[in-house]
Amino acid sequence: MKNVGHINRIMRFIPGLILLSILFWGEGNLKYLGLIGIIPILSGIFDVCPLCLISGNKSCKIKK
Repeated sequence: MKNVGHINRIMRFIPGLILLSILFWGEGNLKYLGLIGIIPILSGIFDVCPLCLISGNKSCKIKK
């Protein structure tokens, strides 16, 4: 069940990559905060946002 539209996918994927880059460029224990970037990347790839499923929001067009 897809609930993420095309523009929303891009708006999730790019910040996810930026967050994930903290893992490689950050220093100390703070760099592991970049692992949070995996969540928006996966929701952008698979077109499913778990929080949107719970709230019932959809940003994709429904095909009839």
